[in-house]
Amino acid sequence: MGDVLSQEEIDNLLNALNSGDVDVEEMKNADDRAVKNYDFKRPAKFSKEHLRTLELIFEHYGRLLSTNLPVYLRKNVQVSVVSSETVTFNEFTNALSNPVILGIVNFQPLNGNILLDLTSTVGYAFIDRMLGGQGEPLDKVREFSEIEMGILYKLLTVSSQLLREPWKNVIEVEPILDRIETNTQFAQIIAPNEMIAIVTLNIKMGDVEGFMNVCIPYMTIETIIDNLNTKFWFTSMKAIDNDDYKQDLESLLRKVQVPVKAVLGKSQIAVSDWLGLQVGDIIRLERHVDNELDVYVGMYKKFSAVPGTNKDRYAVRVTSVYREDEADGGRQSREQEEEEQ
Repeated sequence: MGDVLSQEEIDNLLNALNSGDVDVEEMKNADDRAVKNYDFKRPAKFSKEHLRTLELIFEHYGRLLSTNLPVYLRKNVQVSVVSSETVTFNEFTNALSNPVILGIVNFQPLNGNILLDLTSTVGYAFIDRMLGGQGEPLDKVREFSEIEMGILYKLLTVSSQLLREPWKNVIEVEPILDRIETNTQFAQIIAPNEMIAIVTLNIKMGDVEGFMNVCIPYMTIETIIDNLNTKFWFTSMKAIDNDDYKQDLESLLRKVQVPVKAVLGKSQIAVSDWLGLQVGDIIRLERHVDNELDVYVGMYKKFSAVPGTNKDRYAVRVTSVYREDEADGGRQSREQEEEEQ
């Protein structure tokens, strides 16, 4: 509905028309809207908002790759998003050269697959690094051996599993690497004229630099395409509950194993006596038999106890607990004892 003019605005418009300040023909031409050509062979199924959300998802994915790949490659890896665009699947495959590294990922529970396209330069560098080299690419491109394909399969499996966390704000996915193809003819997962979104990641490991293209067909994410917007993205993020976070930390700390030891005492003997020890020899300690023992948790003295047995096993019974300041003093004394020994 257009804006309603007031009587004063109507009078001013009529006066302008009568004086010639406003041209009627120009007003008529102003209503004409520019016509934009539409290519039905390349329908715009992905909007700019969709592409922006995909970039947010894969920025998170790039950070995960930068953290997890060095565990296997033992070398720093930097991953960042370069661009995102929409093309037909035929244009994407025609731009690839053989041999290629195409990981076909089953994007469950969505119906369809996505592709992870890793440039051969980065692939050869990863293989060289995994086999103990410096992570240098080959001078001449060649086919991959079965052993090399096994190494690539392991790395792409890890890369596929890392897709879960970045996508959880949109949908819970269980990506599974189906297979790796080195020939584009065997990676026809959709019709050639179908539209796809391509997110390009830059991967840098030392002096080697290359790209990973993530190919996402529209058919695969058609059912959740409305969720690919920044509003849905941020509203889906759940606030962290501090209480739950504290409980999780406590549960993890309870599983940590720490050494606990009871010290019977200490003694100083000559090295010659130490070397000549036999079964049944007695070493005199500075502690009396009726004295309590010091019990250490890690390097800290935490308890005092008396020795004994429990079901034919040596044991101690805790008699007192040291305060924090006393425990710190016990730690210092323990370190001094170890230095003396």
